[in-house]
Amino acid sequence: MGFFDKIKKGLSKTRDSIMGGVDNVLKSFVKVDEELFEELEDALIMADLGVRSSEEIIERLRERVKEGRIKDAEEVRAELRTIITEMLSACDNRLKLETKPSVILVVGVNGVGKTTSIAKLAAKFKSEGKKVLLGAADTFRAAAIDQLQIWADRVGVELVKHGEGADPAAVVFDTVRAGKSRGADVIICDTAGRLHNKKNLMNELSKISRVIDRELPDADRETLLVIDATTGQNGVQQARDFGESCELTGIILTKLDGTAKGGIVVAITNELAVPVKFVGVGEQMDDLQDFAPEEFAAALFDGGESDE
Repeated sequence: MGFFDKIKKGLSKTRDSIMGGVDNVLKSFVKVDEELFEELEDALIMADLGVRSSEEIIERLRERVKEGRIKDAEEVRAELRTIITEMLSACDNRLKLETKPSVILVVGVNGVGKTTSIAKLAAKFKSEGKKVLLGAADTFRAAAIDQLQIWADRVGVELVKHGEGADPAAVVFDTVRAGKSRGADVIICDTAGRLHNKKNLMNELSKISRVIDRELPDADRETLLVIDATTGQNGVQQARDFGESCELTGIILTKLDGTAKGGIVVAITNELAVPVKFVGVGEQMDDLQDFAPEEFAAALFDGGESDE
């Protein structure tokens, strides 16, 4: 099952939430007027696209009406899809992992699916023929190291770890050293996500970053934030908070198949200029999918065939 099939199935609740509201509005209008715009904006906000993004979508609609591109309510739906596709495509969502080794730092609060996302990433890269090494640098969360070890064993990749409470930067240092000596293609480090003390988190991530800068100055690096899609706008706030502590390069959005709040994909990409790079649409190892904006919009609006 390809991305489109998985995302079409996984987006059913989000599609009902967003398009149910939009279609209900459009059924009530024949002509395009300010009242239609206001009703549509409310529907988008209620579907977790966020206030700012919803306002911007409606403003773009207004401009396209002025340009003569939209003449009646029936055309609004198609133009909405175009605008949302444009928003989702504005950020480059491709991973940049061209050096050997390349490094991925994974951050996220407890319970969002961080450990399983790391395992799924490792399985993805391994299936592509790459040598993967994991580093257990989330050393302050109870059982985090043991959980990652279990997943490393299942996937069949090596893990570098210290004891609970160890210095995360020291774990990253040893992981990077091991990655270089063992010929790893991709090094994936689990890191902490203690947002209740952002100063400590910022210091910790800065220290880790300095270690990588020193040991692998020319390596490609991704810093991916894992967000649980079911949290809706709270997930957008998490992205803002983590963005203050580190330079995020992308989002992994988990549990998209279990929520009506998938509209946060638009809010995160548009409001924070951070691309969604992977989406989780199930529990299986291959259910972490590369994000494809056009196919996402196609599944969201039609649940039918992609334009591709």
